[in-house]
Amino acid sequence: MAVSISHLGYNKISQMIFEWQAADRTSLMALFIVLEVSLHWFWCLYVWWQQDALNTYVNIHYLYPLWLGISFVGLFFLCMVKGLFHSSNDNEIVLSRWQIALVLVYTAYISTVIVMIGYSSLFAGVSLVGAAMLGMMLIRRRYAWRMFWLHIILMLLAIMSPYFGISLPNLRQFTVIHPMLESHNYLTYNEIMAAENAVAALAFENNVLNWDSISELQRSSAFFWRSTHLYLALPKAIFIVYMFRALLLVLDDSRFETLRHANQDELTQLKNRRYGLKKMKYALATVREYQDLSVMLLDLDWFKQINDNYGHDVGDQVLIEISQTLSQSLTDKTIISRYGGEEFLIVLPDTKHDSAMMIAEQLRLNIAEHVMKIEGLADFNVTASFGLYTLTHEERDCIAQGYKTITQQKTVARTSPLIKPIATQRAESQIASMQKLPSDICQRLISTADKALYEAKHRGRNQVVSANEMWAEKEGGKQWLYKSC
Repeated sequence: MAVSISHLGYNKISQMIFEWQAADRTSLMALFIVLEVSLHWFWCLYVWWQQDALNTYVNIHYLYPLWLGISFVGLFFLCMVKGLFHSSNDNEIVLSRWQIALVLVYTAYISTVIVMIGYSSLFAGVSLVGAAMLGMMLIRRRYAWRMFWLHIILMLLAIMSPYFGISLPNLRQFTVIHPMLESHNYLTYNEIMAAENAVAALAFENNVLNWDSISELQRSSAFFWRSTHLYLALPKAIFIVYMFRALLLVLDDSRFETLRHANQDELTQLKNRRYGLKKMKYALATVREYQDLSVMLLDLDWFKQINDNYGHDVGDQVLIEISQTLSQSLTDKTIISRYGGEEFLIVLPDTKHDSAMMIAEQLRLNIAEHVMKIEGLADFNVTASFGLYTLTHEERDCIAQGYKTITQQKTVARTSPLIKPIATQRAESQIASMQKLPSDICQRLISTADKALYEAKHRGRNQVVSANEMWAEKEGGKQWLYKSC
């Protein structure tokens, strides 16, 4: 796969993370390093070009070996880009060696550049964190993790070296003689800035910087080295932030896609059974006082014969079109899910029994009147049978009160207040108050609607049967889900 950053956008990063082979991602990592090394190379070119103006605070003798080393490292990673591009993705041993070489060479290189150009918290921080973050994305994570720690160890050794009498080469040099700076020491960037600001303050009258001295300040060592560290750090920092912004968009899309597949039926694009039950429980928990809730279960008539006579592809098309009919006929507040096979579960919050019966009857007519036009086959119609049950607010309040009483009795029988801590009693009391309805109430509602659906099948199909009315006819009065009510 060709490695290019000319169109490195959101879709390209998504493809890079989830579709590219390991060798391609390693090649891209090497290409990013080539770009960073190119920035360093051009900085050396600029210093060499302006050496007459910069030699007062840049040690030109160290510039040439640094420039040569940067050139060799750039060629090394450029060869790695081409070598990985032409290599096989199947050779894990060779790829591991390439990645180990990338980690070792880059870590040694960037540590050397930081030491020679002068330690800066901005430059060192971006190099340390940015390289580790990109490495986690593009190469094996254990190698990126080791690169991170190796980088830290090398930087700590460089910072501690002056305390052990070791002088490391540094491009920074001072033009001011000061007792503290007579010997060559490896100072941190902040220490050097503090020293130079103190010296610069003495050069201005009354320690005040006026407009006449701005040009002098701009030509100073402090301005040059600050600009250098910004030049080396900011492009990489901006690129890393952009990459991870795109990565977060990819992860957000992946999370949305995962949730969509977890909650949605792939064929009909309706909510699946698990998510439908979850939404049903939420609707029961949040329904307001004096509001009824209706549940209906519908099943397509003679659906097995459609699969047997026309094939499962035609059966799938029927399920898709019926699902579309349901979605178009009902409001967004209605919970519609594929319960299983050719069965659909519909939950109608804040819907009384009479209104639910009218909605079910209209759905039955819409399904029966819908013409299935299948290519290569004669047009045909399908019908559906409906079972419905309405949970009234009186029954819901009775169930909640009965469940609360039973829960309190079990709590008292199971434990003794003399033994159980007061905090535990309060916690259990809060949990009991939150669980206002039994955990099996959804299954009981569906089971009751299913009995009405079975009765609709028994009466000849293509009709709506209410469990509320069915119980009233058989029992001679009102019957509820729980005997305690």
